[in-house]
Amino acid sequence: MKSDQLHCDIFCRVVDNYGDAAVCWRLARQLAVEHDWHVRLWIDDPAPLRKLAPISSPVEVRPWDNEIDDPADIVIEAFACEPPAAYIAAMAKEKHAPVWLNLEYLSAETWVASCHGLPSPHPRLRLTKHFFFPGFTAGTGSLLRERDYTARRTVFNETAFREEFGLPGRQTDELVVSLFSYSNPALPALQEVWSQSPTPISLLVPGGTEPASQTGNLRQYPLPFLPQIRYDELLWACDLNFVRGEDSFVRAQWAAKPFVWHIYPQAEGAHFIKLDAFLARYAKVGAGGTALRHFWHTWNGDGTLDWPEFATALPALTRNAQTWTKELASHPDLATSLVQFCLERLK
Repeated sequence: MKSDQLHCDIFCRVVDNYGDAAVCWRLARQLAVEHDWHVRLWIDDPAPLRKLAPISSPVEVRPWDNEIDDPADIVIEAFACEPPAAYIAAMAKEKHAPVWLNLEYLSAETWVASCHGLPSPHPRLRLTKHFFFPGFTAGTGSLLRERDYTARRTVFNETAFREEFGLPGRQTDELVVSLFSYSNPALPALQEVWSQSPTPISLLVPGGTEPASQTGNLRQYPLPFLPQIRYDELLWACDLNFVRGEDSFVRAQWAAKPFVWHIYPQAEGAHFIKLDAFLARYAKVGAGGTALRHFWHTWNGDGTLDWPEFATALPALTRNAQTWTKELASHPDLATSLVQFCLERLK
């Protein structure tokens, strides 16, 4: 460990199975690899990381410890999980209080930019927490994206990817779809429509348990549960990606392909506010927005799926996705924004 190296603790409680762990791991690894921070990831359930990140990393993964009392220079609580009481008390005793951030959930709602970076003084201790919001516009923390992302995508070989996983070569006019979603009662009906498609459809299911099968013009293939770096490749290999939660939702946007988002469901349909806030930005990029809005709402349980309408819009949605990705790439990535935010407060 370098003597002048900044130390960072990230605290994570796993709520959404893979989503919370995925975001925290991706951020932790990027801070360590690209910004040379010494990072400890304190997580209450490390099991998801064994699938998401099976390769070695400079990040220290530690089980959540309520007695930890040696705070880092930068403290990040993911999604308002708040560090243990003993840790917060130790933070307050430091000569120079650590920079303390609450990394919030991603949202496209209009109020996000006005709340990004706001301070929240502790009611009793000499500490201030700042809210750090990911987002899609200037004035937010932007999105996680590694420096080598474009380089990896440039050299990606779809043929080699398909061969590695025992997939046949592409057929003429074949539509290749990936499926990573929560349990969805709309899926069987969609699979039935796909089986009657006039052109071939291949459905690739990471973590799928059903054997490879063919029904009509629909071929389904299970794939292993892919670690993060390989999941990007799956998105690149497909023409349409069904994603869920937050991490795969962001990766689908960087892939510059049409996608369908299965947002994490909340009581009384509260998640539709967040869904519509994103659609208000994303669906207006170009043609096909009406079909996109309708299909996303029905995939999330509001109405009946209209695959022919959505399929007809796919060429336009492909162009729109490419435009959207370029727009996102004009902003700094989230890790870089976070580092700059912290350095300004460490002076």
